[in-house]
Amino acid sequence: MGVVINQYDVFLINLDPTIGHEIKKIRPCLIISPNEMNDSIQTIIIAPMTTKSHPYPTRIPTVFDKKDGWIVLDQIRTVDRIRLIKRLGKINKKEITIVKTVLQEMLVD
Repeated sequence: MGVVINQYDVFLINLDPTIGHEIKKIRPCLIISPNEMNDSIQTIIIAPMTTKSHPYPTRIPTVFDKKDGWIVLDQIRTVDRIRLIKRLGKINKKEITIVKTVLQEMLVD
């Protein structure tokens, strides 16, 4: 399938076209989908990252590539791997733990 895509990697991804308030443009995105899924099917679950936001329970503050920003978990979406442009890195262990906690609070009773 080409590029190895691991959970909690950050990839530059083309999110256009979008509709309404969806985050758009080419931007860094966090891979949320588990490795078993990333290895098997053509779609990847991602959370966009942005430098412009405000504190909100579903937005995780991060410093990535020396920039302050946010992982926007309220804008999780599934994209085709064709949208992935290049791997930029990975978030740190503390951020991974926070992402897991917030996802669980959002999606699981």
